[in-house]
Amino acid sequence: MENRIKECQLDLFADRTATMRANQLRLWFASMAYVLLSALRRIALAGTRLATCGSIRLKLLKIGAQVRLSGRRIRIACPHADTFAQAHHRLCS
Repeated sequence: MENRIKECQLDLFADRTATMRANQLRLWFASMAYVLLSALRRIALAGTRLATCGSIRLKLLKIGAQVRLSGRRIRIACPHADTFAQAHHRLCS
């Protein structure tokens, strides 16, 4: 349980406000994000190396690409495209 609280605080930024109302709203958003990421981890990412909210956020949700230019072509390579495709397939079926 302590690991999940720490994960919520560090990876979902659940502890950065000054007023009570802002803190309550931010905790609601962090709780909803945690529930969604937990379901994504359980359903779509079972058997992959993405285990924490931080790794899912960095490697799957922040889609990064590597652009390679040559004389006639532009190639875009996504380093985690196979994991993204696998998660998409599991969510759609």
